[in-house]
Amino acid sequence: MITKADKNKVRKQRHARVRSKLTGTPERPRLNVYRSNKHIYAQLIDDLNSVTLASASTVDKEVNVEAGNNVDAAVTVGKLVAERAVEKGVKEVVFDRGGYLYHGRVKALADAAREAGLQF
Repeated sequence: MITKADKNKVRKQRHARVRSKLTGTPERPRLNVYRSNKHIYAQLIDDLNSVTLASASTVDKEVNVEAGNNVDAAVTVGKLVAERAVEKGVKEVVFDRGGYLYHGRVKALADAAREAGLQF
């Protein structure tokens, strides 16, 4: 039986492998996704200057969702992070799925960000 700790360890190894190939720049920052059991978080990160340009999560007061761990919440966060990115003048991003499968909440967040104006 695979425990939760083992799954997270494997995810972190997968994320480290992907991160070795991805880098966010000021012109094209990295859209990082973190998914917990209760919430979902998204950040636009400029790795060259080590700066977070914009972020959104289900913990934010602007995000009014009943539960932060479903696809509807992920769509809301995706739209919000894209709106904040466009306000800062960012149109293109590098998508960093955080070692998670591109499925479910992660895919919903990415699709909503695309619809709101970001290009991957």
